Amino acid sequence: MVGQYQAILVAVDGSKQAEKAFQEAIAIALANSASLTIAWIINEEDLGNSAFSYSKILSEEKEMVEKEMLKKIHDAQQAQVKDVTSIIEIGSPKEYLATIIPENQPVDLIVMGPTGKGAIQQAIVGSTTSYVVNNATCSVLVVK
Repeated sequence: MVGQYQAILVAVDGSKQAEKAFQEAIAIALANSASLTIAWIINEEDLGNSAFSYSKILSEEKEMVEKEMLKKIHDAQQAQVKDVTSIIEIGSPKEYLATIIPENQPVDLIVMGPTGKGAIQQAIVGSTTSYVVNNATCSVLVVK
């Protein structure tokens, strides 16, 4: 499959599984001379219900995510990935990864972990990974 992928999207969320997926995405991007888009989607459902707590938690979460994303971009560039971009959004990770991002930019491979930080939510709303695997229009690599 070397040479097949040109635009790789990797999902990160601060979990160990996402870190493994990130490292695999770097390796695939290098092997294919592909672009790498690093996406961190802040799950709105995890932020709370009151307007005050929502805005306070959102502000703190965005600041933390922006710092982590800068580290990820740096790591990918240090590994010699030439074309690295990032996406930080608030909403449904399932929807962003499976449809919204691929509809708005070229993506021919999505790389993600089997679970992420929202493992408790998995039982309630279903697995983000399962949703992406079943709904994405491109290949999905699940890294264990």
